[in-house]
Amino acid sequence: MSRSLLLSLLTYGLLLAGIVTVQGAFLALALPLVTYLLIGYLQAPETIKLEATRHLSAERTSPNSDVEVTVTLTNRGSNLEEILLEDDLPFGLTIRSGPSSPLRMSSSPLTTVPVFFGRTNRHLLRLAKGGTYTFAYTVSGPRGGYVFDGLGVQVNDHLAVSRSKVRVEAKGRLFILPPVTRVRNIAIRPRRTRVYAGTIPARAGGTGTEFFGVREYQPGDPPHSINWRASARYSDTLYANEYQQERVADVGIVLDGRLRTNQFGRGHALFEYSVQAAASLADALLNQGNRVGLLLYASFLGWTFPGYGKIQRERILHALANAKTGESQVFSDLEHIPTRLFPPESQLIFVSPLMEDDLKPLVRLRAQGYDVLVVSPNPVRFELSYLPSSDPGVELAGRIIHMERLLLLQRLQRANIHVLDWDVKEPFDLFVKRRLGRSPAWLRAIGR
Repeated sequence: MSRSLLLSLLTYGLLLAGIVTVQGAFLALALPLVTYLLIGYLQAPETIKLEATRHLSAERTSPNSDVEVTVTLTNRGSNLEEILLEDDLPFGLTIRSGPSSPLRMSSSPLTTVPVFFGRTNRHLLRLAKGGTYTFAYTVSGPRGGYVFDGLGVQVNDHLAVSRSKVRVEAKGRLFILPPVTRVRNIAIRPRRTRVYAGTIPARAGGTGTEFFGVREYQPGDPPHSINWRASARYSDTLYANEYQQERVADVGIVLDGRLRTNQFGRGHALFEYSVQAAASLADALLNQGNRVGLLLYASFLGWTFPGYGKIQRERILHALANAKTGESQVFSDLEHIPTRLFPPESQLIFVSPLMEDDLKPLVRLRAQGYDVLVVSPNPVRFELSYLPSSDPGVELAGRIIHMERLLLLQRLQRANIHVLDWDVKEPFDLFVKRRLGRSPAWLRAIGR
C-alpha cells in the first residue's frame, strides 16, 4: 500500500470519526495529515517528459571484452525533486566497473547515489527543468546478442506523497561475436563449381596453374602452352597443354547444436569450440570467394541464406553469436537435415562431435552426390581432460570409448567422407593448416 493511500484513509477515518462523534479532537488530529497531503500534491510535478540516449563504445566485440555504456537522461518537463533511475542489464552481461559519481550533471545540486544491485544499475537524483544526467559503466559477457531496453524511472515529490512510474526509451544493441582464427588456403574438391573464377579446382580444362591434360593446338592458344615433346611425335599436328580451371563453389556449413552431442558432465560443453570452428571456416571460405551458407541444427533450424563477401560474413557471425544448444524430438538425429537448402553436388561441412547414429545420414548425403567434410571436436579427449587421470577406471573407460570413436571415423572414411578429428587443445588454425592446408598457386606451379 502506498504512503499517499494510507494517509488518505487515515485522514478520512479521523474526519469521519470527528463528524460522527462531534468531537473536535479527531478533527484536530486530521489537520496535520490534510496539510501534509496538500503540500505533497501541490509539489507534484506538472509534466514528466524525459528523454534518454544510450551510447556503446563498441557494438560488436569479442567474448569477455570490456564495453563502456554511457547513458544520458534529459528532463524536458518541469522540475523533478526525486528520481529513482533503474537501468536493467540484458541477461548474461555482467558489470565490470562503474563510476561512484556521475560523469556529467547539469541540474539542481543533489548527491547522487549509484547502486549496482545484481543486473540492475540504480541512481537516485534530482533533475531540474532542462537538466541532464550522464552516467557510464563497463560491461562484458560471453558470446551472444544482447538488447538494452529502456530505463525504468520513478518520480516522487519531496514528501513522497505522489509517485509516478514511466518508461524512457534508451535502446542499444551489443553483439559479442565468436572468435575467428585466420585460416588460409582450405583445400576442398566439390563435384560441381560455379562459373566465377576462384581457388577451387573445377575438374575441367581451361586456364589455371595445375596441369590437366593435352589436346590439339587451336588458333588463339598462347604459344607458351604448346607441348613441344608431344608435338615432336607428330609431323603435322601441334599439341597444347591444358590446365585445370579454378572457380568458386557453393559451401554449406552445418553446425550441430544438439544438446546430447555437446553437453557433458559438470556443466562442460564442446559447443563453443564448434562455434569457433564454424566461424573460422566460414571466414576462410568467404575470403576465397565462395558462396557460403550456415545451418544451425539444434532445437530448431537456423538458416542463413548463402551469399558472398563481407556482408555475408557479418550475417554468419551474427547468427553464430545467437546460436545456442537445444534438444528436439524432431531434430534429435541428422535424418531430418533439409537437403533442399543446399545445391546438388555442393560442398557440405559438418561441425559436430558426432554420435554413433550419425553414420547413416552422413553416408546417405555422400551417396546423393554431396562432397562431405566433417570437422569433429574430439569429445573423448575433451571429457578426459577434466576427469582424474589417476583413476584406473577412468583410463579404461576412456580407452574403450576412444576405440569406438576411431571405429566410427574409419567407417565414415571408407564411405569417402573426409573426417578431421580435432583435439580442442590444439589451436584450430594450426590444425586446419596441417590437415586442410593448400600450398599457394606459385608453389604448385613449380611442383612443390
